[in-house]
Amino acid sequence: MNELTRSDEMSLAGAALRGAPWKAAAISGAVVAATSLFMGWILPGPADLTWALCVGISLFSLVAGIGAISRPQEGDRVTRQARLWSLRHPWRFALYPGLGAAILMYPVQLVVDGEGVFGAAWDALWGGALVYLITGVLTLSMRGRAKG
Repeated sequence: MNELTRSDEMSLAGAALRGAPWKAAAISGAVVAATSLFMGWILPGPADLTWALCVGISLFSLVAGIGAISRPQEGDRVTRQARLWSLRHPWRFALYPGLGAAILMYPVQLVVDGEGVFGAAWDALWGGALVYLITGVLTLSMRGRAKG
């Protein structure tokens, strides 16, 4: 039995994410970030730009990750096989949207929130871990689609 290397897994997850609904993910992330910021201005208390941006990034990553594997039978042969692999290995696949979210959240935490290098990394890793957990659970619940 051939074991996949980390590089092979990364290639499969990347191929599965190639078919992600990027436009829908960007729109949903932007709408949630704007709504969060707007609600911060309306409701009592200060509006938090960092929170709004990180929530938007999280939703962007979730929509892209779950949308990429929601229809495993569509796309070319490589994309279909990568999506089926992702559905069969939900926790390995979920690692990549989680890492993507953490990487996008880091500069927001560092620059916008003004945290230090380590504080920003800590907060970004927690945000990425939350995206990893949610993506993994949702992908696990979709395993029945991996017929083929």
